[in-house]
This record gives sequence, structure tokens and C-alpha cells, in this order.
Amino acid sequence: MKILGGILIVLGVSMILIRGFNVSVKKKVIDVGPLEVSKTENKWIGWPVYAGGLLTVVGIVFLIVDRKKMA
Repeated sequence: MKILGGILIVLGVSMILIRGFNVSVKKKVIDVGPLEVSKTENKWIGWPVYAGGLLTVVGIVFLIVDRKKMA
């Protein structure tokens, strides 16, 4: 539980700092015999800031629960 809590904290903080990323997607527009026209689009993949905060809080709770179990 300690390891999972640490991973969740690191993941949550990184989600707060890095709000998302771009992915290039190549799409075919026209495909007629030997003629092929394609287009590259940039897609934004993002997540809300509160998701990172929630993961961080859950990770902290896991660490606290693990410490109370050990004591």
C-alpha cells in the first residue's frame, strides 16, 4: 500500500504540472487509385486539474492508512 500511495502521489503531482499532451494523427482524405491525399491533425489529450489533485489526496490517504497499520 505504501508503494501504491507513492505512485499515486507522483502521478497526481505530474498530472497537476503537465495538463496534457498533443498527439499527431494522420488521416486519409482521398484515396483514388494511385492518388492518395492525407492530412495530419493534432489532437489534444488533456485531463482536469482536479483529477491530479484527487490522485494526490488518495495517495496521501494510502500512506497514512499504511502507517497506522504498522503502529
